[in-house]
Amino acid sequence: MLATLAEAPLVDPELVYEPKYDGIRAIADVSAGGREIRLWSRLGNEKTQQFPEIVTALAAWARRRTEAVVLDGELVALDANGEPAGFQQLQGRIQTQTPGTGHAAVAFVLFDALRVGTHDLRDEPLTARRAALVRLFAKVRSPILRVSEQERADGRALYSRALAHGWEGLIAKHAASKYRSGKRSPDWRKIKILQEQEFVIGGWTAPRNARTHFGALLLGVYDGNRLAYAGSVGTGFDEKELARVMAKLEPLQTRTSPFNPSPKSSDRLHWVKPELVAQIKFTEWTDDQHLRHPVYLGLRDDKRPSQVVREQLTRLHGSATRRLPSTGDAKSPTATSRSSTRRRAAAAPSSPRSSEQTPQATAEPATRAKSAKSTRSASRAVHVSTPDFHPLEGTADLLDQLNALERARKDGTLTLPDGNTLAVTNLHKVFWPASTLTKGDLFRYYAQVASVILPVLADRPLVMKRFPNGVNAPPFYQHRAPDVPSGVRIEAVDSAEHRSQLIGGDLKTLLYTCQLAAISQDPWFSRVQTPGEPDQVAIDLDPSDDVSFERVLDVARWVRDELDALGVQAWPKTSGARGLHIFVPLAPHTSFESGLLFCQLVATLVAEKHPKLATVERSVRARGVRVYVDYLQNIEGKTLASAYSARASAHAGVSTPLTWAEVDAGVQREDFTIVSMPKRLASVGDLWAGLRQARGTDLRQISGG
Repeated sequence: MLATLAEAPLVDPELVYEPKYDGIRAIADVSAGGREIRLWSRLGNEKTQQFPEIVTALAAWARRRTEAVVLDGELVALDANGEPAGFQQLQGRIQTQTPGTGHAAVAFVLFDALRVGTHDLRDEPLTARRAALVRLFAKVRSPILRVSEQERADGRALYSRALAHGWEGLIAKHAASKYRSGKRSPDWRKIKILQEQEFVIGGWTAPRNARTHFGALLLGVYDGNRLAYAGSVGTGFDEKELARVMAKLEPLQTRTSPFNPSPKSSDRLHWVKPELVAQIKFTEWTDDQHLRHPVYLGLRDDKRPSQVVREQLTRLHGSATRRLPSTGDAKSPTATSRSSTRRRAAAAPSSPRSSEQTPQATAEPATRAKSAKSTRSASRAVHVSTPDFHPLEGTADLLDQLNALERARKDGTLTLPDGNTLAVTNLHKVFWPASTLTKGDLFRYYAQVASVILPVLADRPLVMKRFPNGVNAPPFYQHRAPDVPSGVRIEAVDSAEHRSQLIGGDLKTLLYTCQLAAISQDPWFSRVQTPGEPDQVAIDLDPSDDVSFERVLDVARWVRDELDALGVQAWPKTSGARGLHIFVPLAPHTSFESGLLFCQLVATLVAEKHPKLATVERSVRARGVRVYVDYLQNIEGKTLASAYSARASAHAGVSTPLTWAEVDAGVQREDFTIVSMPKRLASVGDLWAGLRQARGTDLRQISGG
């Protein structure tokens, strides 16, 4: 059973609170008499050989037992004081099958009993399972086998200890919850601990790929008179903030490092006088005293650099409180308000366009519809106004270069409006045989619509589906981006696998995907800065072969009706192939699990109310002649074609934003192609801007009343 990353109160009579141990989740299968012990990870990998001391301790405990048991817990490393340590201390054990000396001591922290003898406890409430676990280990006094700490109804003291000792967080569990094997349930919720403090800026790194101004800020804290290096931060900036910070850094440049000792890097490092202070949030300090997962929040003008030290936590009247480095540094209410406002603004999701470039949202008057159905829709589906469509500056010159190279049937190099260059090949190659559209046509399309698709892709990892021999030949998927031209943005999105992916949002990266014959743009539902937090979800309407697009539009209206009943605003678009997507923006810090459950609810309601035309059956055979209302695209790492994405459909379709009035009146999906889309944009503007500008839906506030 897995926990959901979601908010939970620290005082609730229906909850129990436990530390979130940072190790390897494991199920222990212990036979009667301890003759056989098996340890299994959550992915089904056996860990028995890697933790012989755990096996020995369990065998000794079970020697006099006449019943087998199945237990759930966490394999953790222990620090020098015998307390559970971070996952980093367990790394050596993961890489070996024959552990010996030199590895950290470990323990098995138990928090659930799933079976005792033939009695399956999983349908029992957590309180009953916990009581059984406590009875099983009541007489055990082993540093290796431990029962987790637990507090009932009030987790404040445990939370204070989590802050004081740098724990990863807490787990809040519903006391009456049953154990759902293999399920991620909101009955168990992860409460993550984030730290926040000021740091002195001592320099910056050069920007990479499409990043401007600087790559990351070099941070430090004072240890006496010495500025100690604390790591770097490269996330939390938008273009406007990058420029603002750079303007403050440049006058402070110096040839001498302010850090003692100076950090080492293969990148070129630029030093500044230590006069600027930044507010940073992060998860924890690493063993080498650097920040883990830092995020920039803003600059501070109410803090002297000399006062910035590593903040500690001290206990006041039974609770943990942050100890400030100087009692003379208390902020006035006005200063605090200014600072918090500045931090909130800096922490907002980044956009490739500044607020001055994007018109503010205003209400769009409802269009009078001829039918009662569309009249009802117009009264409910209010969208923000759409800004005029303007291609990127320099688009005409870029199109001329593409035309010349394709006519000459030559490979060559494009000069982009910002001065970057990109090598291109085979522009004359036919990608869409039915309409004889070429690779050059794909380039020209994305160049023409770049101003509206780049904001859709901004900061999102991309999965490429490549069609090197056109849409009638087999494609292949590519997630990794190991070697790319300079100026194409890539970032590591999986630290465990060291996997780098393309990150959308700039013209060179967009056109580079064309060069790789990636016809569609398939971004994540989350941004690279917050990979575990989607800012939108989608319901994908996927019709069976014999279902007309008119019937797809019917199902879209029913989805819209259910969302309206919940007070949720949504944006429809064609898939560019045979289906239709309905997107809902989400409030910050929404989990993938919450978004998935929300879409599952809506999809299930539609399928139950309209079973002859809509279904949530995954099996193609079970769907019949119906529209599959797919909510499973909202799993972390899955993708859908973005708004304005070209598609590998026979008619060279485009995933086209629609108004709900168009959905009610009916449209022909074949009308929206890479040839017709620029003209449509000039006519109707950017219909997807409303979603980008909308306040995200807070799923906790949804009511069906």
